[in-house]
Amino acid sequence: MTQPTVNVLIVDDIEHNLTALSALLAGPDVRLLLARSGVEALELLLEHDVAVAILDVNMPGMSGFELASLIRGSPRTSHVPIIFLTATSQDAMRTFQGYDAGAVDFLYKPIEPRIVQSKIAIFVQLELQKRQLAEQLAATRQMLEANELLMAVLSHDLRTPLSAVMASAEYLKRASADEKIVTAGQRIENCGRRMTRMVEQLLDLARLQGGRLSLSRTTVQLDALCHAVIEEFASNAPAGRVRFERHGNPVGRWDADLIAQAISNLVSNALTHGERETPVHVSVFGESPAEVLVTVQNRGVIAPDVVPLLFDAFGTAPHVRQHGSGLGLGLHIVRLIARTHGGEVTVHSNDQHGTAFTLRLPRAEHANQ
Repeated sequence: MTQPTVNVLIVDDIEHNLTALSALLAGPDVRLLLARSGVEALELLLEHDVAVAILDVNMPGMSGFELASLIRGSPRTSHVPIIFLTATSQDAMRTFQGYDAGAVDFLYKPIEPRIVQSKIAIFVQLELQKRQLAEQLAATRQMLEANELLMAVLSHDLRTPLSAVMASAEYLKRASADEKIVTAGQRIENCGRRMTRMVEQLLDLARLQGGRLSLSRTTVQLDALCHAVIEEFASNAPAGRVRFERHGNPVGRWDADLIAQAISNLVSNALTHGERETPVHVSVFGESPAEVLVTVQNRGVIAPDVVPLLFDAFGTAPHVRQHGSGLGLGLHIVRLIARTHGGEVTVHSNDQHGTAFTLRLPRAEHANQ
């Protein structure tokens, strides 16, 4: 692989000073850019990015201080660290002028070679690390984009045959009087619903983890939203098993679709893993002017060793997913939705009160949108 090089700018009107510094700072990862005047230095800065600039203070025409001010004044070069080099005796006012012009350091001649080398080496390493981080960020962004595209394609391509499977299963249930065929049709339909949930979870995860999800905030009446979510479970849950109560003001500005999805995931989790034939309580607490809490509580206790894994993607213990309701992404998606709104989701589980998931949603719009 080619050794990465970092540009270091040296500006001095005296030739032998340039030669001495060049010999001192030369290295396999350093490319030296030499300028004999401020104008020449500015021309080089227009063409090259530099990790650090070493400027002689006393130059004819344009002094080092004036050059530094021009470097700091340009958006392209305002970030470049500047080290002043001067043969003038140390003077507090002059040193202050140098730092005021944007210097990060001030060295006096005769210089100590090891000090100069070590200082420049720091800036070279910082530049190399910055490049490495930029490359990692670009690679991560490319991977996220590829994942999102893959999930979108998969969800689109899988939904068509899944729809056909579901329709065929419904036809078998309606068209046949044979109990075995009806049972098989019901089994096919259940498996199709499970696969549909998996596809939706994968697509939701790709969108949320991509970091490019734009919230569509509207004024939301959270109690009405909870009622709508609960109604969706009416066909699968016995009447009255999911119970709702409200306290205080339930209004806030959130993305209604995402919040509905988070509450739906929590209710589905409670119905699936809670004790059978016991109610699931959905409660909205809006007493605080700053936030609204949504709690989903059910009977049953989560093992202490499982609790730390609940919100991790694919991290839930296998025996918790024994009902086969999905990929173990539901609670992870809830946490992503909560954090996207500037909130959080927590869980408490014990023998006395059972298990309660609490979704905290700030009413005000958060910076993470």
